[in-house]
Amino acid sequence: VQLQASGGGLVQAGGTQRLSCAASGSTFSSYKVAWFRQAPGKEREFVAAFVYNGGGTLYTNSVKGRFTISRDNAKNTVNLQMNSLKPEDTAVYFCARGRPPSGLWTDPEYWPVWGQGTQVTVSS
Repeated sequence: VQLQASGGGLVQAGGTQRLSCAASGSTFSSYKVAWFRQAPGKEREFVAAFVYNGGGTLYTNSVKGRFTISRDNAKNTVNLQMNSLKPEDTAVYFCARGRPPSGLWTDPEYWPVWGQGTQVTVSS
């Protein structure tokens, strides 16, 4: 399976951006799917994921109420709608697929399949 992340770019603070992650060679069904991000000089950070049966989601506190993860099964994509963007959201955003153990969803070590990343830059 390959994951392809897209949709990054330069946006002003307060703006919106929509990222998309497409899977080829396989599907997202029966897997958990997540978005992580990594800013220069920092560790990869969990952002959001589908982690619960029935489509339940998990968000890191800093993006709650601003970001929304969604999935389009017909297109085999998982999206990240980012609103009210802040300069501190600047990072390379990665999508990931896996079956991390319960409670370890935010640890990148438990996500074996990654997309190549897409840069999001938020200017102040």
